[in-house]
Amino acid sequence: MQKHKTVVIGTGPSGLTAAIYLARANLNPIVIEGIQPGGQLTTTTEIENFPGFPEGIMGPELMDNMRKQAERFGAEFMNGWVDAVDFSQRPFKVTVEGSGTIEADSVIISTGASARYLGIPGEQDNIGRGVSTCATCDGFFFRGKKLIVVGGGDSAMEEASFLTRFATEVTVVNRREELRASKIMQDRARENEKVSWALNRKPLEVVAGDTGLKGLKVLNNETGQEELLEADGVFVAIGHTPNTTFLQGHLELDGHGYVIVKPGTTETNIPGVFACGDVQDTKYRQAITAAGSGCMAAMDCEKYLEGSIVHDWSESLDR
Repeated sequence: MQKHKTVVIGTGPSGLTAAIYLARANLNPIVIEGIQPGGQLTTTTEIENFPGFPEGIMGPELMDNMRKQAERFGAEFMNGWVDAVDFSQRPFKVTVEGSGTIEADSVIISTGASARYLGIPGEQDNIGRGVSTCATCDGFFFRGKKLIVVGGGDSAMEEASFLTRFATEVTVVNRREELRASKIMQDRARENEKVSWALNRKPLEVVAGDTGLKGLKVLNNETGQEELLEADGVFVAIGHTPNTTFLQGHLELDGHGYVIVKPGTTETNIPGVFACGDVQDTKYRQAITAAGSGCMAAMDCEKYLEGSIVHDWSESLDR
């Protein structure tokens, strides 16, 4: 059984940043990559809002650079899927499918959250080619275009309102006539003159041509007729699912499955187990915030392993 000071589970921006910091602290982390090494950014084309790249950078290239940086300082990578953990006592145990069990004095969870998709024809084929799950990431590329947002919750209303900064028109598509979004979010979207509505319509297919998206084929539930809603881009905003199935019963999770951390830290309810990135972030879900929390997790982990406590300077200042 392998024994390590620390194990990082997941290799998105948070996990790789944690690995860089841990490796530079001579903690020789082992990083378990999972089934999608690099995380969601490996399916993203051009990234223009990550600091340090004035001309932008491709998602896979950014993740590959971060991995190489972690390797340069001594991080070790293992490909595999974590199917079981045991946090009941130290050393903790992490079981990787096909590779056995690893023991570690500390663990950083950075498995991220997966965007939910519609599961309709043409959707997966056009991710990064007109289909997106992140308005903040990709809205800029659709300046002057017609867009569709699919969803009826707060996230969909927020995405639709945000996209009106760039698009000439944003059409909200929802399967039902009623929206799940809070009244304040609905009112905000309805008051926006650039937002139109295609309610009670079931998405059937993302339709693309030789030069880009044509639109979204839907079923009008009232008439029973199929319709093509023309658009240059389709934003799917039906929520995210945190990748925490293997943690159920082992860590404290919220009602949606996100890891609960102590405010202002990456500490979970188990001392020595930390969480960073989208797996504990229900609000921002950006590459840069994930990377920042990865830095936090590494530093929290290093302090934990040292057995030291950060001095509370506020007590000194009060005297």
